[in-house]
This record gives sequence, structure tokens and C-alpha cells, in this order.
Amino acid sequence: MPKTIATFIEPMLLLRTEKLPQGADWLYEIKLDGYRALAIKSGGKVQLRSRNDYDFTERYSSIAAALRTVPDETVLDGELTALDEEGRPSFHLL
Repeated sequence: MPKTIATFIEPMLLLRTEKLPQGADWLYEIKLDGYRALAIKSGGKVQLRSRNDYDFTERYSSIAAALRTVPDETVLDGELTALDEEGRPSFHLL
């Protein structure tokens, strides 16, 4: 079986709705004020990419370095956020 190589994929984005789904199968997350990004590890190299596929790796090099231990061919979809002294998300600090 050929090995799958991790590459940029379209990130999941907000789906606007008038009514939230209900039931035990649904979980919700708090919207944090930050940058949507993918962390891609392939061939031993970690890249951070914006939702528009711009390179964030150098700008957030400490985050890329922290992800060096994830397995090769991994893609993580998340939010880059900075917290202020009181633990609140701060877009300004990014």
C-alpha cells in the first residue's frame, strides 16, 4: 500500500446557522480570537500554513518547534491564539 503524504487541505470553517444542532452527538468549542492554521508534518519537517495557504512557520517558529514530536504525515487543524496576562484571548498579542 503506498504511503500517504501529508499536504495542505482545506481547513474546516464556521458554518452559520440560525439554530444549533441538539443531542448527545454534538460538541461545541469556544471561538477564540486568533488565526486559523494547519500544522503539517511531512518528511520530518513541520510547516504552519494559514487557511489561505500562507506560510506561518517562521512567524510562529516556537509552535512549529513544539510540534516536532508529532508523527510524520500528520495534519492538525486549529487556531493560533495568544492569551493576555489574565488568560483571555488577544488578537493584538499575535
